Amino acid sequence: MRGEVPDVQGRGHPRGGSKVQARVLFAVPVALIISFVVHLWAGRNRPVSEAHLYSLFLEGVLVLAVLAAVGQVWWAGLRRWLQHMWPIIAAAFLLLSVWELITSGFQLLPLPYFPGPAAVLQSLMNDSKLLFDSTWHSLILLLGGYALGVAIALVCGVCIGWFGHARYWGMPLLKIIGPIPATAWIPLAMVVSPSAVMSAVGLIALAVWFPVTMLTASGISNTRASYLDVARTLGAGRAYLIFRVAIPAAMPNIFIGLFMGLGASFLTLVVAETVGVKSGLGWYVSWAQGWAEYGKVYAALIIMAAFFSTIMTLLFKVRDRMLVWQKGVIKW
Repeated sequence: MRGEVPDVQGRGHPRGGSKVQARVLFAVPVALIISFVVHLWAGRNRPVSEAHLYSLFLEGVLVLAVLAAVGQVWWAGLRRWLQHMWPIIAAAFLLLSVWELITSGFQLLPLPYFPGPAAVLQSLMNDSKLLFDSTWHSLILLLGGYALGVAIALVCGVCIGWFGHARYWGMPLLKIIGPIPATAWIPLAMVVSPSAVMSAVGLIALAVWFPVTMLTASGISNTRASYLDVARTLGAGRAYLIFRVAIPAAMPNIFIGLFMGLGASFLTLVVAETVGVKSGLGWYVSWAQGWAEYGKVYAALIIMAAFFSTIMTLLFKVRDRMLVWQKGVIKW
């Protein structure tokens, strides 16, 4: 259609997309003003320091929103980001308003189990150093266990998928041990492992090992015979067939396994830290719950959400870079 530009999925959008629509541009400022008004009413019975800190937070975000609205006139990248993210951010602040109305305003949920957003922000600020230290230790455990599990799983998956003898002996073991949740091995891991940290790393590696191995083996074994026949015709040896034909063909399956393993590693990390590790986000949640500091519990959950989603986003970036040929062919 004239006057429209097709996007990657074939739909058209107006050429006027170079300008941010007014309703999108003012979505976040309006949501912030609503949140501020709700906070002034709902937070009147809260401690002064807590209410003041949350007010400063809303005011700071409002200033940034106004600066972004002005800066998008000259910055095309910021303009595209605003068009995509501004409605989501506005909805997030409206949800914060609903949260504050339910907890601090009408007090429909009992304290201290359901604190308001101002109390959670206060906990974030008060325990910022401990939360940073816990996040750092969780990152070390997660990356260590995930890297170990992926390395072992790739070797196992390639061997099971390519070699008949490895498939004969490996598949029964994979079917028996793999479905057992990694957290079920915690009592045995605490006895066998020389330290709680090593047991946590091992459990995370075990959680990653099963999905990555299974999907890698599936991808390797389902490599198109035509690819292998052409490579053999051109004189390719076994190593070339494995590393230059089968593994690249199995990469979509491998990345699905990596995503599944990453989700399993998050769960195992939190559970393992609540059992034996003396630091980390899972340990922090258990410790805060023991003292009935539920504001700190929610603060740790927010850190977990940001922490895990960032790692997941980075893995998406790696996948998009390595599987760039799939763009427009396969929908994820």
